[in-house]
Amino acid sequence: MATSKDYRLGEFTFPRGWFMVAEASELDTFKPLAVHFFGKEFALYRGRETGRVVLLDAYCPHMGTHLAAPNSTSYVYRDNMGTNIEGDCIRCPYHAWRFGPDGKCNEIPYHEGPIPPTASVKSWTVVESLGAIWVWHDPEGGEPEWEHPSVPQWSDPAWVHPKWDHLGLLKQHPQEVIDNIADYAHLGPIHGSTVTRYENEFRGHTAIQRQAGGHRTLVGAEGSSPELSTVTTYHGPGCLISVLTGMYEAVMLIAHTPMEDGTIKVWHSLLVKSASGSKVATQMDAIAAAQFQDTALQAFQQDIEIWSNKAPCINGLFLPDDGAFMKSRIWYKQFYNPRAKKQDYLERCEGYFVPKGVAPFAEHPDE
Repeated sequence: MATSKDYRLGEFTFPRGWFMVAEASELDTFKPLAVHFFGKEFALYRGRETGRVVLLDAYCPHMGTHLAAPNSTSYVYRDNMGTNIEGDCIRCPYHAWRFGPDGKCNEIPYHEGPIPPTASVKSWTVVESLGAIWVWHDPEGGEPEWEHPSVPQWSDPAWVHPKWDHLGLLKQHPQEVIDNIADYAHLGPIHGSTVTRYENEFRGHTAIQRQAGGHRTLVGAEGSSPELSTVTTYHGPGCLISVLTGMYEAVMLIAHTPMEDGTIKVWHSLLVKSASGSKVATQMDAIAAAQFQDTALQAFQQDIEIWSNKAPCINGLFLPDDGAFMKSRIWYKQFYNPRAKKQDYLERCEGYFVPKGVAPFAEHPDE
């Protein structure tokens, strides 16, 4: 299992960016959820008073008790309808210290003096969007550098809200997944694509792949279905949003979040617009959307199967016909290094890139 150091990514073990940590529906019970990412334990919960989502470092500073571990015997739980969430706060099941959404202890039942300032845990910036919970992770502790993942189609009633496919743990460094954004040469062998136009663009925190052509997994055998066009964008290092046109209008969502240095958790989802042109998606639209999501998942699992059975690509034997792998890897390094160095990487990678022997997706006269 290769690490960030093996890939020579930079100063940080884990990157800066927005990352998915749970599906929003996992918090519907108002019970806390223990989650593990970035080599750390967290307590994730939805406040019972306002519905606010809170993510805290997991361990109580008093004696190290996990604030979100399942518990059925503590009277903190028994006397509170089976949960340790009170309003928007969470109470430690061991000695009943209570912590607010800001991570500060605001009550110690048996203590009459002032609460020590060190009686606190880190509270993380989280948002609920696209049916998921996203955390802003920054090794430097800075505020979010760009907006959290969202798409306008989510609020349009003509689009079917999807489920999230939980694909579990992938024992690969996220570098191997990010490489896919520039991997022109895999589209035919893996997905049965007959690409007619293709390009990559790297701008700021976004890495974009635009391509058009046949795709045997998504739209059927060559010549039997409409051309598939995709505009796929990594919004930072952990969230991919792809706009598909062809058989359906759809938006694919893929999220991956580091658990340890060299392993990630992966999710997949697909919004689909009503094919009938209805302003409000119908039950039939929902059935068709679910079927198309299953097909899209099959396409993604073609990549997953390869990633699950490959050695780390530390020094790839890249060809000019492969795609802009090295530009992609330079772009990715900005997230593993201080913000002060970001522009150094962007100056080396920003622009449009087209593999040798293929037509660009569009003309760019200013480039």
